Amino acid sequence: MKKTILSFLIPFLAGISTIIGYFPTYINEKYQNTVISFSLAFSSSIMFTVSILSLIPEAFHYLNNTLSFPHIIIILIWINIGIILSLLIDKKLEQKIDNSSLYKLGILSIIALIIHNIPEGITTYLTTTNNLKLGISLSLAIALHNIPEGIAIAVPIYYSTNSRKKAFIYTLVSGFSEFLGAILAHIFLKKYINNFILSVILSITAGIMLHLSIFNLLPNSISYQKPKAIVLGIILGIIIMLYCVFLFQI
Repeated sequence: MKKTILSFLIPFLAGISTIIGYFPTYINEKYQNTVISFSLAFSSSIMFTVSILSLIPEAFHYLNNTLSFPHIIIILIWINIGIILSLLIDKKLEQKIDNSSLYKLGILSIIALIIHNIPEGITTYLTTTNNLKLGISLSLAIALHNIPEGIAIAVPIYYSTNSRKKAFIYTLVSGFSEFLGAILAHIFLKKYINNFILSVILSITAGIMLHLSIFNLLPNSISYQKPKAIVLGIILGIIIMLYCVFLFQI
């Protein structure tokens, strides 16, 4: 019973750490353009690095950890499906949302991160159920990289709507999706989830994040013409994710 509670509590705490990314919305508004430019560049480098160094290698890991030609093709196909899915969502949002690129970025980030967080919650739950120590280490790594993911949602939503309430709620929803993954794993997926499905989910998520990072977050960051903030955001994001990936092997 105690282990079951911990298996839910650990992914919940890892997911809810996303809320910490909400606090940059309280920085003085005279630094608005610098904050937005830095946050978008930071989030872009986080998403790019986690895709290349964590999601894609993990996808290979679930395909028997081999770099065989068929496995590379399978991963590339699902990554491209993720990119196409992101493009379709982007196009749909352009039709629905009045020319607010920041707001659209916030919504795209929510969608990408929910898709990312649900399998993370599933993985953390299953890991904790089988190995408590490994589950705690995994959740700590996830919590660290959920903070900049929270920034990727909260900052665009706040500065496009001028509503901290919306920024908080949207960030909370993204973080809570990790706990939802744990619930789904417990109720439905524990007996049926397999390595191929996890590989597909990770590959699609990587595709969405790569598209969002390269074609949405970074170009929007550059548009604010704050080169120092952009460079600092990119470097800091890469350093943090390298630390997480190689120390905790997320």
